[in-house]
Amino acid sequence: MRSAPTILHLDMDAFFAAAEQAAKPSLRGKPVVVGGLGPRGVVSTASYEARRFGIHSAMPMAQARRLAPNAAYLVPRFALYRTVSEQVMELLGRLSPLVEPLSLDEAFVDLEAGGSASDSPSARATGERLRRDIRAVTGLTGSAGLAGSKMLAKIASEQAKPDGLVLIEPGTERELLGPMTVRTLPGVGPATGEHLRRAGMLTIADLTEAGEDELVRLVGKAHGTSLYRMASGHDDRPVVAERETKSVSVEDTFDVDLHDRVRVRTEVDRLAERCVRRLRESGHSGRTIVLKVRRYDFSTLTRSETLRGPTDDPVVVREAAGRLLESLDTTGGVRLLGVGVTGLTDYTQEDLFAQAAAEAEPATEAEPDAGTVADEPGSGPPLSLPPGADADAIAVAVTERHWPAGHDVRHAEFGAGWVQGSGVGRVTVRFEEPTSAVPGRVRTFRTDDPDLALSEPLPLVAHPPEKP
Repeated sequence: MRSAPTILHLDMDAFFAAAEQAAKPSLRGKPVVVGGLGPRGVVSTASYEARRFGIHSAMPMAQARRLAPNAAYLVPRFALYRTVSEQVMELLGRLSPLVEPLSLDEAFVDLEAGGSASDSPSARATGERLRRDIRAVTGLTGSAGLAGSKMLAKIASEQAKPDGLVLIEPGTERELLGPMTVRTLPGVGPATGEHLRRAGMLTIADLTEAGEDELVRLVGKAHGTSLYRMASGHDDRPVVAERETKSVSVEDTFDVDLHDRVRVRTEVDRLAERCVRRLRESGHSGRTIVLKVRRYDFSTLTRSETLRGPTDDPVVVREAAGRLLESLDTTGGVRLLGVGVTGLTDYTQEDLFAQAAAEAEPATEAEPDAGTVADEPGSGPPLSLPPGADADAIAVAVTERHWPAGHDVRHAEFGAGWVQGSGVGRVTVRFEEPTSAVPGRVRTFRTDDPDLALSEPLPLVAHPPEKP
């Protein structure tokens, strides 16, 4: 524990949904839900307006629609979210060399290491300045927590939401934590929480009163000791700038169970290709290929194969995933498939046999154009994508059949807009930009209109401030 609140935890407010509201003037102040729109989709992020209806992340999208049928339901645009995240992380990097990202919208910062703060007044001033800079650069809001430990800084940022800052003065930890529920502490999930509840422990104060020995008896030595220390306000974990990547994986849930074995294998091959793209983007290779299959009855099977050496060769990963698939029974139907690579390293030991096999493949089938995504037979013409569109956008476009709700488009005559919805051969577009003063007009086109194409996301702020 530090004697000054110089550990900052930043959490962007309803990040995905807030980014969509900033990009679309017509959705500002209205309920917005971002996630998978298929029958089996789940909510990724809900705006604060949508949360008033009881919608929250990880909720089935069908349930969310019942709670708020008039909300805007959009497909995620990860290219936009990554861009905004990079802008936020750059601002954090100006404060300290020790920045520990937890996700696209969340990070710890050691202000003391960067000389940005040494006591409560300077920490608060730095936190408020950071929040102003984030709004100026991205147009979005973030909540900040300041404390003498990572655990308390995260708790403080939760209390600060939305769009606020909370500073926990060192020495007040136990008084603050006492009335909070045991689920507030890191590592206390539903199972541990229920176990503690049955033992009569509902609040953090109950844990400290029970004592370390009783907690060790209930949940084991390692967990019990850690639980008692956290309940007492002790957390000595440092802010770590580089977090080691342990695995890279991708997965898809299908709206309808897959029964055709050939279709299942095709999907595994596609996932393997996407996984390798992410692997290469992260600058890694890996030795162990993992296949995940969730069957029609929700049973989940996982198989893995360890190679002779690390690889980032798509042929090697694809063939290994295919071999793993052959060992599994999928006759009842498949609802989810996933391919991952673990045992990562930053170098590659090439598989000469795979290289030889790849070179021996006949080049009779032309590669698809980089700006086109092939759709299923009979579903219409190929979907136009901008140069450099990321794999997630391509996968979403294929999954959502042509015009993903919420994605950016550009029309040769009407300019920039976004997809409000599509179906029965038509796509509805609202033409507006993040900087539009008023909501834009809505127009409907044929889905094969040659003047309409998906486009890259527009900046949320027209002219970000110059770097100091």
